[in-house]
Amino acid sequence: MEIYIKKKSISALAEGDVIDDIFAVKIKKGFQPYVKGFCFEILITDNSGKTLEYKYWGGNDENKVRTLYESIKSDNVIRVQGKVSVYNNKLQLATNEPMLVEVLQDGQYIQQDFIKPAKKDITQMYEELQQVIAQIVDSEIKKLLEVIFREKGEKFKQHPGAIEIHHNWMGGLLQHTLEVVHFCQTACQLYPALNKDLLLAGALLHDIGKLEELEMTSRIKGTVKGQLVGHLVFSTIYLSQKLAESSLPEEMKNKLLHLIVSHHGHQEYGSPKEPMFPEAIVLYYADELSSKAAEMLEYVEDGKTTTEDDFIFSKRHGRNIYLK
Repeated sequence: MEIYIKKKSISALAEGDVIDDIFAVKIKKGFQPYVKGFCFEILITDNSGKTLEYKYWGGNDENKVRTLYESIKSDNVIRVQGKVSVYNNKLQLATNEPMLVEVLQDGQYIQQDFIKPAKKDITQMYEELQQVIAQIVDSEIKKLLEVIFREKGEKFKQHPGAIEIHHNWMGGLLQHTLEVVHFCQTACQLYPALNKDLLLAGALLHDIGKLEELEMTSRIKGTVKGQLVGHLVFSTIYLSQKLAESSLPEEMKNKLLHLIVSHHGHQEYGSPKEPMFPEAIVLYYADELSSKAAEMLEYVEDGKTTTEDDFIFSKRHGRNIYLK
């Protein structure tokens, strides 16, 4: 079985490039006739995080072109021969017969070509997480965390933190969780009255539901149940089940659950409850700081590859972002 290695990322493509490369299928857009035959359109992606419109211009044999179109599924990795052009001020990749497009099988490509690799050593990060648990003083909280990460740890190590925006790479969830832990540890130094064990437990568990909300195939995407339910609810359900087996006092159980349901800070951001005690406030802002700092750093790094200007306008933020 031939193995194909990604040659050039979507972010590096330019008008006029003639390519023979591999991409992940994000969205199939449709099949239709045109003046010389039949065509279809697909949105493709790779580990640059960028997407690209792909157009296949086929001949008059409708059955042949339709069979090819139907053989391509969402999340497939495809080998494409084609040429990059500009259409409606955007880059587009197009294939004209006799150039080819073919679906690759599992084992013919490397997953890291389509999902960003970890930015930090996963083994070292997970060892640090275990050290945080080991330093918990409250024996029942420590036991709870040990049980959860013994059950979820292997998946937690590799899992991404999001589809886009922030920590959307292998090990991203682990990295984000540790960043939140670090901010919470600093808060405990500044404010000794905080319940450190409670706060660190909330930091470690706040996004545990993302293990159910997201999945990695040839790309990071939301699961069906993740789209319908969401990680905040999954986290709450899972923690509730584990707390039912715990000997923690009822008040502590309720506080841990409150940390989960309030960590988005506001109801319009998905939290059914807003933070109601100091540790919940700290966790909310620690989560915000980790996600927003990572998002901005990624945006600036990416912006430097797309423009030589000092500023780039961000539609998401509604303002110019300084790149220097």
